[in-house]
Amino acid sequence: MDLLKHDILHEFPQLKDKIQALRSGNAHFSKLFDQYDALNRNIAKFEGGVGAISDEAMEIEKKKRLKLKDEITQMLSQP
Repeated sequence: MDLLKHDILHEFPQLKDKIQALRSGNAHFSKLFDQYDALNRNIAKFEGGVGAISDEAMEIEKKKRLKLKDEITQMLSQP
């Protein structure tokens, strides 16, 4: 399983143009997107066996990722 498939562009390919527009025109969205991307890559690294992290710490990281994704998704769903 490709763990980086959790990235926003893979999750919402039909919204690629909207994502690009928000990234260039909305500083808050761009910051959230970058934070999500960095966190997702970090999680994928640990799940891929690079580095070590406790199960509890991994769950905290995944919850952070989910919170960011929820906020991003909410912004994407606005007209």
